[in-house]
Amino acid sequence: MHDFAQYGYAIIAMALMGLTTLVLSPLSAMRKTAAGLVPGATPPEDYASATYRWHRAYGNAAESVGTFALVTLAAILAGAAPFWVNLFASTFFVARIVMLVIHLRGGKADMGARSFAYVLGWLMCILLAILAILAVFGGPA
Repeated sequence: MHDFAQYGYAIIAMALMGLTTLVLSPLSAMRKTAAGLVPGATPPEDYASATYRWHRAYGNAAESVGTFALVTLAAILAGAAPFWVNLFASTFFVARIVMLVIHLRGGKADMGARSFAYVLGWLMCILLAILAILAVFGGPA
């Protein structure tokens, strides 16, 4: 039996990312409802609008949570080195929280800090996938 406890930080990062997405969903929906939008409608693309920023924050979280969970679970199930899995998964979660804060605070559509946080999270997913592949073909990393 595999000892999943050694992947505790990665498992917590996945759970927290799931919770973050779940919490953002109704908060975004409440903003859109207050703005008079019908369910499922997209607010006008305007980063000056808090409604749009909440909508994008939720959308970004929802778009990334599946890939993050897949590559993290693959690395865990493949038996990749727990230190690296925990580090990369935790870093992904922190990068996504930074993106969330930047989205909600507002600003320009193409912000350097938000782009950096996105790329950092994206890179963590790539590294988690590589860890999983190496663990499968080369034994535990």
